[in-house]
Amino acid sequence: MFFAKDFIETAEGLIFAVVERGLEDGKVLCFLRYVREPCGWKKYQTVEANDFLEQNHPDYLHYSPVLDAHLHAVAVDRIIKHHQPKHRLQQLMQSMRHDAVESDLFRLCELFQQHGLDLMQTGITGSILVGVQNQASDMDLVCYGREVFHQCRAITRKLIGLGKLQELNEQDWQQSYVRRSCELSFDDYVWHEQRKCNKAVINGRKFDLNFIDDSASSETVSYQKYGAVSLQCRVIDDSHAFDYPAEFKIDHQQISAIVSFTATYTGQAISGERVEVSGVLEQSEQGVQRIVVGSSREAHGEYIKVIQCIS
Repeated sequence: MFFAKDFIETAEGLIFAVVERGLEDGKVLCFLRYVREPCGWKKYQTVEANDFLEQNHPDYLHYSPVLDAHLHAVAVDRIIKHHQPKHRLQQLMQSMRHDAVESDLFRLCELFQQHGLDLMQTGITGSILVGVQNQASDMDLVCYGREVFHQCRAITRKLIGLGKLQELNEQDWQQSYVRRSCELSFDDYVWHEQRKCNKAVINGRKFDLNFIDDSASSETVSYQKYGAVSLQCRVIDDSHAFDYPAEFKIDHQQISAIVSFTATYTGQAISGERVEVSGVLEQSEQGVQRIVVGSSREAHGEYIKVIQCIS
């Protein structure tokens, strides 16, 4: 089974990040992240990745009718290696030798374990998953299961209080804001992020917590895009706020929910809060409408912002 946050590698020296669980027409839905060059692995950003595939491997470009989106896809028989976060973390925890990044990860996982976290239900993704981290790399932890994820957030909050982890400083937040390239102001971005408790720092190195729902998947529903929409509404159910995609049920007569495919707006609002949202209206074949934030990877012009928080 393929899950979001897994990576897959092809014989051409390409590494793709999986973005959706399972298969579509025998292909893994994904996005190109690294290309092997004579000097080593090079990380590719969105535009670069699309241009590279158009020029060199157009067969990996893909339109998903289910997501109604253009992304990348790799047939299962083209995959030479499936990089899985759980396996990689266990490998690192059992290894006797670590570089600086791996040492910080090892210490972080020890702290989580000491406070009751089952490391068998966690993993590591990003550059560390494929072994291309450098001294400046962050750590992207993956939590499998809703209970594990929220436990990890609670432990993070506790460890900050104990002084064993630190909150992000001004420079950390600035770097995070620039990398996200979102539509919120810097102050709004930081306000929303600080209360999520899914980021912290250990030994000067930032880490993120990511949630993957590895329970039985529900039936796939296809949606069609109907154009841009902006409105204000109240969130009435945030139980899937940290899912992929994140989902916020809203009190609107026609539109049932806001969903976000970009990590910037994961966990963005809490039940009872009023939000302003800008995104793309979609409708299923059954007539269910939703607003999608993150219809493209960068989600330019799209956002979720709390305008009235709960006290």
